[in-house]
Amino acid sequence: MSTVLVTGANSGLGAEVARVLAEAGAEVILACRDVDKASAVADTIDGKTEVRSLDLADLSSIHTFADELPRSVDVLVNNAGVMGVPRGTTADGFESHIGTNHLGAFALTGLLIDRVRDRVVTVSSGLHVLGRIHDDLNWEHRRYQRWLAYGQSKLANLLFAYELHRRLSAAGRTTISVAAHPGVAATEGQRRDTSIQGKLLAGGPAQTPVMGALPILYAATEAGVAGTCVGPDGFLQRRGHPTLVRTSRRSRDTALAAALWERSERLTGVRYALASR
Repeated sequence: MSTVLVTGANSGLGAEVARVLAEAGAEVILACRDVDKASAVADTIDGKTEVRSLDLADLSSIHTFADELPRSVDVLVNNAGVMGVPRGTTADGFESHIGTNHLGAFALTGLLIDRVRDRVVTVSSGLHVLGRIHDDLNWEHRRYQRWLAYGQSKLANLLFAYELHRRLSAAGRTTISVAAHPGVAATEGQRRDTSIQGKLLAGGPAQTPVMGALPILYAATEAGVAGTCVGPDGFLQRRGHPTLVRTSRRSRDTALAAALWERSERLTGVRYALASR
């Protein structure tokens, strides 16, 4: 039986990914900030599940989670995140989007990488095309724009996923890294956003979490996806069934990815030791 760790599995895409994998026979760890909601989700799943507390907006919570996780996992799905939220900061003073969506996932993966046997899946978004990796990563010296902040974090997810695969390969590791994005899916974050800007960015009616989860499930289970991104096969990658997709030129900038990696290690204090085993 394989073991899969899904962050943010208390609702939306993460809950659907956890349900499908558990009902297919995997043992699924639901790693969530809201353990009550995660437990309620786990109670509806016909399969083997475990709920653990994890807040990706708090480095101390990430370290505690990693220290207390008693075993290895086959697949780590970095799904948890925030979307289009007002200006705010994490427990460690990072802007909420970059701190939770990228730096939190970066730190968690680094602390667990020696215990991930098969693959790391990092969930991005089609809105990564809005992103730029700024020197002012935390929006301290420019006017805050929440969707551009979200886009920056989702671009960072792709840069990280691709760079992680390059580094794993260079170290001779068999663990792979793959990115995924759900297209336009009806998530809790999207439902909360009623702004005109948010609706325009969504580009029309959203597909269900069941459909939105398919690219993540494909990335988590299929062969031949190492170092790629899986997304919907429909128009502008907004809807459809999973396929390998092309992401922005900026997301494939290896120099930018390496610079972001080094910066992320400095900011989180988590350094990857990827010598071959």
